[in-house]
Order: sequence, then structure tokens, then C-alpha cells
Amino acid sequence: MNVVILAAGMGKRMQSALPKVLHPLAGKSLLGHVVDTARTLSPTRLCIIYGHGGDAVPAAFAATDIVFAKQEPQLGTGHAVMQALPFLDDDTPTLVLYGDVPLTTSASLKKLLACAAPGSLAILTVDMPDPTGYGRMVREDGKIVRIAEQKDATEAERALTEINTGILIAPTPHLKRWLASLSNNNAQGEYYLTDIVACAVADGVPVHSAQPGAIWETLGVNSKVQLAELERIFQRNLANQLLEQGVTLADPARLDVRGTLVCGRDVTIDVGCIFEGDVVLADNVSVGAHCVIRQARIGNGAQIKPFCHIDDAVVGAAAVIGPYARLRPGTTLGEGAHVGNFVEIKNSQIGNGSKANHLAYIGDATIGARVNIGAGTITCNYDGVNKSRTIIEDDAFIGSDTQLVAPVRVGAGATLGAGTTLTKDAPAGKLTLSRSKQVTLDGWQRPTKLQK
Repeated sequence: MNVVILAAGMGKRMQSALPKVLHPLAGKSLLGHVVDTARTLSPTRLCIIYGHGGDAVPAAFAATDIVFAKQEPQLGTGHAVMQALPFLDDDTPTLVLYGDVPLTTSASLKKLLACAAPGSLAILTVDMPDPTGYGRMVREDGKIVRIAEQKDATEAERALTEINTGILIAPTPHLKRWLASLSNNNAQGEYYLTDIVACAVADGVPVHSAQPGAIWETLGVNSKVQLAELERIFQRNLANQLLEQGVTLADPARLDVRGTLVCGRDVTIDVGCIFEGDVVLADNVSVGAHCVIRQARIGNGAQIKPFCHIDDAVVGAAAVIGPYARLRPGTTLGEGAHVGNFVEIKNSQIGNGSKANHLAYIGDATIGARVNIGAGTITCNYDGVNKSRTIIEDDAFIGSDTQLVAPVRVGAGATLGAGTTLTKDAPAGKLTLSRSKQVTLDGWQRPTKLQK
């Protein structure tokens, strides 16, 4: 089929320079949600109608399967679909979607497609307790005969509760003919796409309808208030899916997933956690409160304590992270590794059973197994121009307040004394330290403040 997505609106009520359809919901633009849903239907042509925001919308979707058509000026939904006509294949029907209606599911669209007999027009409708502002479905003898827009509807028509969602599928040759006959003689002075229903009835073309699984699938975004409402609907739906899969959520209302979260068995997630990008939590993982985890894989039985930030990293099985730890891109932790409070690790590999439990910075380092990193340790990886690597071999012990000036290597089983500044390789199995001689000065007096 052809799919046309209308995404040209200004969105004045958003109070933003960003085009409305590019505002994010769950870490993805509104339009991005609609495009992804459309792709599940395997369309042969996918056309986006853009307008306000200039080239920002096409620039956000550099995909070969999408064509763009600009609507300028914006003269209504019917006029918007007209801009797509040169790109449509007459041999397949055309489905019309909206770039600011992000939560419509592919299942509901498939129900619509199933009710659209060849040569007929099919519309997604919904019964809404308060239909104010929506076009009403006007039926005679149970059959749809037209759509009455709110501003043009009679009092009797405004009492109807079945509303038009705007989502429809039509035979493309009929659609082209109906669009050519539209008039803007209405309260808005616009060309309404909904007027094609009356055209279909006049031509004797059957008009069918289907309803979505839930009203929220058809809700659009016209303000930040509505955007926030849909965000919570999306997150609660996703939380319910996780709960059904057996994930323990301390509070389903305090979870944000802005990407894809895959969980194994017996996973526990505390309140206020944010997951971005593609995140995998293996079996028996526990995530403490207020963690931010992005583009990461967490191994079986790992414990992520509260207030940790994990970004593009891999955490091994049975590892213990935090609280207040930060794993930056390129970090890989082995099985049973410990990273404690106020430890930052960047572009480093930490071996099985190694520990950095307190107040350390480890950057551009390769650390073997069973290594102990003392409090206050720093790998000095940057000289202002170049970054160099630190290598610490298995079973080494790094004393507290040590600076390792890269490039440098610590041999297997070596010990660095506390307070060492290491500028040369430390041999395996030996104690290396650099420390000024301790001196005590007899007769020294602490200075005191002068009295004014």
C-alpha cells in the first residue's frame, strides 16, 4: 500500500521553535513513532508531508524508503494529501496517518485494513465520552454518510459520540478524484480530507469503519500538556508489559523507558530509573533507585545500586556497581567486578573480580583479574594533546592516592605503595613506591592570626 503521513502543522500551542512532530515522546520523536508503526505494515510507498520547520523534518529522517512533499501554504488536511499524489501508486490503496498521533498500534491499523474491502473507503473511528472538538460520524440506517466537523455541525450532530480519528484507507484512483473535487467553503476556509466521505457516498462507494483497541491510540498532541499525558500513557503501558513478563517494579508510575528495555527473569527495578537506547538486563539483575542506564548490557545477578549512571557499557555477571558510580562509553566490567561510590570509569576493561571501591578515576586502562584499586587512584591518561593507556596486570594491588601517568604498565602481582606517582613501569611481584621522606621539625609553631 501507499502510506501518507501528515506532518506539516505548526503546533502553535507547543510554544516551541521545534516542529511539533519532532518533539520527543519516550526518547523518540512523535513522527518517529508513526513512521515505525507504518513500516510494520510493509508499505510500498511511504510519503511524509512537511511544512512548518523548513527542512528540519526531512533532515531528521535520512531514510531511503521515505519521500517528502512540502505543503506550503497549509490549507487543510485534504490539501496536505494532495501534495503526496505524484508519489502514489494507483494500483495500491493509500493509508493516511498523522505525525502527531504517535500511539496508534499496528494491530489497530491491521483491523482497519481488514475491514477495507477492495474498492471501499475505511475509516478508524472511536466512541469518545466527550467528543468536543472532533468530527462526528453521521450515519443513516447504520451506514456512514458523512463527517460533521465541530465548527460546522448542528446541535444534533454535536450530540453524537462516535468521532473521526482522521486515519483512513482509500482506493488511490478514487482518492485522487475525490481530492480534486474538494471545496473550502467551510468555517475554517480549508480543504477537509474528511469531505471525501460524502464524495464516496455520492459515488456509491461503500464506507466501512473499525475501532482501535483503546481511545489513547487515537489521541494527538497539540500542547505540552497533551504531550506529557501521552508520555505517561506510553510509560504505563510499557510498565504493564514488564510486569506481565515478571519484572518487579517498585512503582510502575515512576519508570521511564526511552528506547528498548529487555529483561530476563527475576529482575527488580526501583523507583525513578531511566533507560535509554537499547538496554538488556539479564536474569536476577537488581537496579537501585534513580539510576540512568543507556545503551548497556547488564549481566546475570549484577547489582546496580542507587544513583548510578551507566552509558554505553557492559557489566559482567555478579558485578556490584555503586552507589553513585559512573560508567562511561567503552567500559567493560568482568564477572564479579566491584565499582563503588564516586568511581568513574571510561574506555576501560576491568577483569574478573577486580575492585575499585572508592573515589577513583580510571580512564583508557586495561585492568586484569583480581586487581585492587585503592581510594583516590587516578589514571593520568591525558597530557593535554594525546591520550595514553594504562595496563595493570592480574593480582596487582594499587595503594590509595596513587597516580599512574600513562603510558605505564603495572606487572602481575605488583604492589604500588600509597601516595605513589608512577611514571615508569612497575615490575611484577614487587613493591614500588615514590614518596618523599617524612620529616618532623622540632620547635615549629603553627601560625596564629594577628589581633587587630
